[in-house]
Amino acid sequence: MRCLEDPELVARLRDEQTVLTVCPLSNVRLKVVERLEDHPLPRLLAEGLNVTLNSDDPAYFGGGMLDNFLACQRAFDWNEATFRRLAGNAIEAAFVDEGRRDELRRLLAEA
Repeated sequence: MRCLEDPELVARLRDEQTVLTVCPLSNVRLKVVERLEDHPLPRLLAEGLNVTLNSDDPAYFGGGMLDNFLACQRAFDWNEATFRRLAGNAIEAAFVDEGRRDELRRLLAEA
C-alpha cells in the first residue's frame, strides 16, 4: 500500500505485474488503516496493479476469505467485474500447475 507514495515504484509494479497480496481485515486490525473504507485498495486497482484479496491468520485477525470479500464489497461497493478481476489475479498468481490453472480459469468463466 505504501507503494502508492512512489510513482516510479507503482509504474514498475504495474509493468512487471508484481502480485500484491492484500489482507484488508488484517490491515484494519493492525491499524494500517483506521477503517476499511480508508483502505487504498480501490486506488491500487485503479493504478492497474495486480492485486489479490487474502486473509491473514483468520483466527487472530478475524475473517477468512469470504469475510474479506464481503467486507470489501460493503466498503467499496464493488461490482461483480471487480471481484472477477481479483479472482482472476489470484488464479494467475497461484502456485499450481497449468492444468489446475486452466480448470480454475474455466470455473471462473462459467460462474
